Order: sequence, then C-alpha cells, then structure tokens
Amino acid sequence: MKRTLPSDITREVATRLELAHKTFLRRYPGAPAERQPIHVVYGGAHLFRANTTRRFGEIALRAMDEYAPDFATFAKAVGFPEADALPDSSDAIAAIAKSVDAEPAAARRENRPAWLACTVFQRVCDKLRREPVEDFRVDFEDGYGIRPDNEEDAHAAAAAAEVAAAKNEGQLPAFIGIRVKPFTEDMRERSIRTLDVFLTALADKTRGELPSPFYITLPKVTLPDEVAALADVCSQLEPMLDLQAGALRIEIMVETPQAIYNERGEANLLPLVSSARGRCVAAHFGPYDYTASRNISSIHQPIRHFASDFAREVMQVSLAGTGIRLADGPTNIMPIPPHRAKDGAQPTLKETEDNRAAMHRAWKIHFENIGRSLAQGFYQGWDLHPAQLPSRYAAVYLFFLGNLEPAAERLRNFVEKAAQATRVGQVFDDAAMAQGLMNYFRQAINCGALAAQEVQVLTGVSEAELRAGSFAKILENRR
Repeated sequence: MKRTLPSDITREVATRLELAHKTFLRRYPGAPAERQPIHVVYGGAHLFRANTTRRFGEIALRAMDEYAPDFATFAKAVGFPEADALPDSSDAIAAIAKSVDAEPAAARRENRPAWLACTVFQRVCDKLRREPVEDFRVDFEDGYGIRPDNEEDAHAAAAAAEVAAAKNEGQLPAFIGIRVKPFTEDMRERSIRTLDVFLTALADKTRGELPSPFYITLPKVTLPDEVAALADVCSQLEPMLDLQAGALRIEIMVETPQAIYNERGEANLLPLVSSARGRCVAAHFGPYDYTASRNISSIHQPIRHFASDFAREVMQVSLAGTGIRLADGPTNIMPIPPHRAKDGAQPTLKETEDNRAAMHRAWKIHFENIGRSLAQGFYQGWDLHPAQLPSRYAAVYLFFLGNLEPAAERLRNFVEKAAQATRVGQVFDDAAMAQGLMNYFRQAINCGALAAQEVQVLTGVSEAELRAGSFAKILENRR
C-alpha cells in the first residue's frame, strides 16, 4: 500500500512513546500484588500488650454471643439486605444453619438471603477466632495524648518490648506499626524522640529483625518536607540499628486541606507520597480532623459529609494506579453497652434491652459506613474498639459474597475469551477489567471471605494463579 510517512519518522515517534510509557509505568505500576489488610486498629501505646490482638478477638466474640448469638439476629442487627425475611424461631434458625453446612451450593440457590446471612456469620466467627486483627498501630497520637517526656519515653520502650514479645510468641497481626505525633513545630521533636526510643528498644529486643513489614504513620501532614524529613530519619536509623534498608515503611494521614491542595492550587497528594522516596505505601483519610479544619461542625456526620467525599475522590484520582493503598477513617460511635453490672447485680430487663439496642445501633452505623467506603473504592478502614470487629468483617464479607456469582462468571468468561484471542494472535481489550476481578478475588481470599478452593471451582482460576496477581501471566501460561 502507498504510504506518506517515512519509516525513520515512525521509528522516532515509537521510540519517544516507548520511553514515555516506561516512565509512566514506573510512576503508575498498578495495584500491588502483596496482601492488603482490610482494616487497621488504632490503640493507645500505653495500653498495648503482647496479647492485645488475641484479647480483641475474645471481646468481639463475647459481644456477639451476648447481643447476636445466631446468624438471623446478627443480620438484622447490622442491616443485611432482606434480613427481615429471616426467621425468629431458634429451631428454624438452627435448621437453616444445618442445611447451609450440609449443602451450601443448594442453599445459595434456593434461599439466598438465609445462605448469605448464615455464611457471613460463620466466617466472621471463624475470623475472630483465627485472625481477629489484620493490622494494628501502636498509637502515640490521638489515642495517647500529651504526656510528660519521661512518661512517653517509658511507654515507648515498654510498647516496643510488648511488640517484641508478641513477635516471639507468634501473636502479632500480619501488619503492625506505630503512629507518631505530627511533624508540626510544636510536636516534631517529641515525635522523632518517640520513634527513636521505640525503634531502638524494638531493634534491641528483636536483634534487628523487626516485624516485616513495619509501618510508621505520620498524621496531619501538610507539606512534602514533613514526609521527606521522616524518610530522612528512617534512612539514618536503619543502618544505625542494623535494620535492612527500606525496612521502615511510611503511611501518611490526609487530615488537612493542605494535604489535598497546596498553596498553588495543585493536587498535593502525589508530591507528598513521592517525597518519601519509595517508602510511602499508604494514605489514610482522617474525616474528623479534616472536617474540623474546614470549620464544619461535628454534628454534621463528618465521615459522610460532602467535604469528606470530595477529599476521598481527590485521594482516589491522585493516587490511582500508583500502588499506594487507601484507607478510610473510623466510625466514632462505639458499640459499648450503656449499662454495666454493679456490685455483682445483673442489669434489669430494661437495661438489658437498652444495651442490646445500643450495640445493634452502633453495629448498624459502622456496617453502613464500611459498605459506603467499599462502594467508593476504599478497601481498608480504621477500627477503634474490639466490638467493631464483627461489623467490620460482616460488611466486608457481604461485599465479596454478595457479588460472588456475577464476579465469578465475568472472570471465568474473561479467561476463556482472552485465552482464545491470544491463541489466534488477537488482542484482548478487557484485560484491565479482568485484572480488577483478579484483585477482587485475591483480596476476598486474603481476608477470609472466600476460600481459594471456592474461587477455583467458580472461576477456573487456581490459587497459584491468583497469588501471582497478574492476568497477563495467566494468559501467557495458558497459551
């Protein structure tokens, strides 16, 4: 065919674009293949003990035993779809649970609301026994407060000793870290001092083998210089404490308008992340401090306010494709019964009903907030109390199990069509969607919502293929 452009011009354009795309991919590598926690628990450093995460699970299970002992009560408490159709009779509830255990596939087809409620309930209970906390921050900021230097020094050393003991006893969650005070003018020196004391004690107790990964959360970030300063501190501490280079990871907290836009009106999140020089792995949103800095009254539901949604959207757009994990803020209405037993006397019937109503209300609010976060693409969020764990896992498991069949069918079809296309030398156009579904199922397996065997039966994708994390690699291996 007759052409006009000389081949050298085509080659020059191709070379230029190839270099540009390589630069782009380095900056936007996509979602990381490693596991992402679905929540993070913040707890005061002065309260942390080696068995803290195990105790969280025990407290959560006791709350369920007392206020939602079966799947129907729990589903109604948190607000499952179609929960009103579930039975109230203990015999009927037991019969449904037995049928779901015996024939889960049949139960899913014939009575989906009951199957969904029962399956989520069972898997939440299993999670609380097996791995109640996925991620924990030993908190020296809002959950700790301002204390004399000698007291905070002592708590930093003691908390480090407890983390080391938990590591030795196999009681650490999969992810662990510390939240320091902000690098503001009045808090910077105290923040660095606490980090130094804590890491020095922890490295000494663990002989330089810190829990991996180990996170340092920097709150109320406003300037890239603050993140760069923390990265400098980490770079200095690692060789001094005989730590592996890059062992200290950074998370930034988005709690100020200046973290969203800088003084020039430019989006500031990517510069904040980049100033960590490869150490930053996550950005956590703090809706209460953020809305307060916008002069929005706390009575207006900061976590659901339009201002918070705007900040979340900027976070999503600014950091999409960078591999930086996003976490949403906490629900500050705690599932705590208002009436306690006094001097050994049990609560009255009215007090018992009040306790139950308060727990169910707090669970429902928490459950709804998590569902809202998931719908906005935030797959991790904060928790502040052990009794929030049931509603956390229920919301996440419902998110995955509620969309199980259509998601599985889409992934199975993507694999079949893509494999056929590549065999005849054609390009598969929906690879990005298929990769998103791969990430979806990998996350579901990691958090306990689904078993790898279930996913393989439904999608035809093996656990090894999911763990590899790449749809392109699946196609390459199946050609």
